[in-house]
This record gives sequence, C-alpha cells and structure tokens, in this order.
Amino acid sequence: MKENLYEYLAGNEYPGRGICIGKEPSGNKAMIAYFIMGRSVNSRNRVFDPIDGGIRTLAADPSKMTDPHLIIYNPVLTLGSTTIVTNGDQTDTIRDFMVRNDFPGYSFEAALSTRTFEDDGPNWTPRISGVVDMRAGSYKLSILKSDNGDEKSVQRFTFDYPQPLTGEGHFISTYKCNGTPIPSFTGEPIRVAMDEEDPDKYAARLWKALNEDNKVSLFVRAIDLAKQGYEDVIINKYKKVEE
Repeated sequence: MKENLYEYLAGNEYPGRGICIGKEPSGNKAMIAYFIMGRSVNSRNRVFDPIDGGIRTLAADPSKMTDPHLIIYNPVLTLGSTTIVTNGDQTDTIRDFMVRNDFPGYSFEAALSTRTFEDDGPNWTPRISGVVDMRAGSYKLSILKSDNGDEKSVQRFTFDYPQPLTGEGHFISTYKCNGTPIPSFTGEPIRVAMDEEDPDKYAARLWKALNEDNKVSLFVRAIDLAKQGYEDVIINKYKKVEE
C-alpha cells in the first residue's frame, strides 16, 4: 500500500532531513525532493543556494553561524546523466567515486562504504543518500546509521529500484520522529504515491505539509527522462543576509 507523503509529513513533527524519489503518473518525469529541518538556531540558520547542476547550503545570517560542521555541504550535484542527493558532504564522496571508478554502477555503494553516520552523539544522525539515472528514472537510496544508538557499530543499507513504477516513489529520512535522543529512521524506505508532475505544485504541497516551526529549506527537481533536462525549485524559510 502506498502512503500519502503529505499526510505522513504533516503528522510527523520532526523527520529531520528527507529524500523522496520516484516517477510521476505519466512516467515521463522522475521527481526528486530533498528537505532540511532544524531544532537549534544553528541548524535553522540555513538556505539552499543554486550552483551549477545542484545546490549548496549557506548560512542565512553568517554572523549567527556557530558551527559549520555538518551544516554546510552540497546536497545536490549532477554528474553526466546522474543526479546525486544527500544530507551531507557524502555527496562529494559519491561524485568523486563515480568520476574515477571503472564500474560506475557500483560507485554509490563503494563510496558509502567509506563513510559512516554523523559524529553528533547522542543522536548519531544517519547519512541518507540517493542517486537517479536521468535517462531511465531508476534510482537507489541508502542510509548509514548506528545500531540502535551504539556509536561503535555502523549499519549500511542500500535499496535499489532499477524498474520504478509510474505514480510511485520512495521516501527516507534521517529520523523516525522527534525525541531525546532523536530516534533514527527504521526499516525500508516508505513507498509513497507520486501524484504531481508540476515541480512547483509538488514543492508547494510538500512545504505546506512540513512542520512550520522546524522546516528550513526544500528542493525539488523534475527530470524530463526523454531529454535528461530538469527543472529545479527551491523554497527557503529564511532570507539570506548579505554580508
């Protein structure tokens, strides 16, 4: 059974950072969504900023940035016919492995085998990642997490969707819900309905569903599978303060 992602997010105060990938109902477009949320002032002090082929995070107000560690990174990069989306600097790790690897189909797993969850105990925030083939719409998702909060044990899970169905996608987030410490996401990515082919409408509905207090930024990419072109949408809660 497919979940309604908008309802799921509306009922979850703090999923943290989330990735959703899938195909819209016509099957002509692959859709990618990535959002970040924050509970602390430092985590909320961010915006998504467009760069060539993707986005980066920046401090909304540089004077208020207390620790860029785990906060500033490239969430989305494009390499050839592949879009890479993650919640940390492993985006660069995946891209670098793809550039130099003779077996690009396995670069995703190989790159992430060199990484572990974030060093922010006691939460030990998982690293979530995705790659999308912009020709076929096939995709992979990954989560690197601690074993029930044990910092000495990492668990690595990769989920491969080589023949995704139209009108459905999969969602994964860093956290299951709010808490102290925050519980990590568990189980397989959630199978969700994909009912929007317009990236602006899709972004607006996702943004509305996210918790008003905790949401920070949202990115949506709609990929034309026939042409491998794409359209990006960025929504930021906070405005960039010019230095």
